[in-house]
Amino acid sequence: MEKTLSHESIIPLYFQLKEILLETIESGTWLPGDMIPSEIQLQQEYSISRNTVKKALEELVQEGMLNRIQGKGTFVSAPKIEQPLTSFYSFSKIMKSRGLEPKDIIIGLKKNEARMGVSKKLQLTDNKQVYELQRLRCSGDEPIILETSYIPSHIFPNLSETMIEKNSLYDVMQIEYGIYVTKAKEVFEPVLIRSHESMLLQVREGNPALLLERIAYDNHGLPVEFCRSLIRGDRCRFYTELL
Repeated sequence: MEKTLSHESIIPLYFQLKEILLETIESGTWLPGDMIPSEIQLQQEYSISRNTVKKALEELVQEGMLNRIQGKGTFVSAPKIEQPLTSFYSFSKIMKSRGLEPKDIIIGLKKNEARMGVSKKLQLTDNKQVYELQRLRCSGDEPIILETSYIPSHIFPNLSETMIEKNSLYDVMQIEYGIYVTKAKEVFEPVLIRSHESMLLQVREGNPALLLERIAYDNHGLPVEFCRSLIRGDRCRFYTELL
């Protein structure tokens, strides 16, 4: 790295260093999986404090450009998984289209009386019950999404983990019940990952994430799923094209 920092600039030193490191990654000088110089090496190379280096690295880790592995070092992250906003989010299809291996870990499937908010989303009446399906959605062995789906039990009786382990949820709806998901309404908002979520997603508490709420509808316009997905902000991003 040939660029130097300007101690006279109004731009903070940590931000200057961050920009240099980011350019090194984006130019391909450092490739995904490469280990970058240690904090001490960067401190000596740029004649700056350890705290300045730490702050620059922490921001790049939070933004998903770098990944820290305790006891090993800091590495360049794999490119973020991109999804257009022109179609509703299908994790399995996105993984496969990018040559990645999708894997779902079922945390639990249980039948409960629907809470008021869930009932409203699914247009349920008379204290109808729902299946609550919680899954950890992974790319290979890396957890990407913590997802909870609420599914009306009267529409999908006898739904089991075995069915979902073998097929995607929407394939199960189609193959086992003849229900076709044809459209969805999705809402996104930025959130911070909480303690119990961080353990499942294997990231630090307080890391940025996207909360996606989806209502999926069948071909008759009836809601068949309400889903809340917590998506790692360091591994995913969404885009749209404006014409």
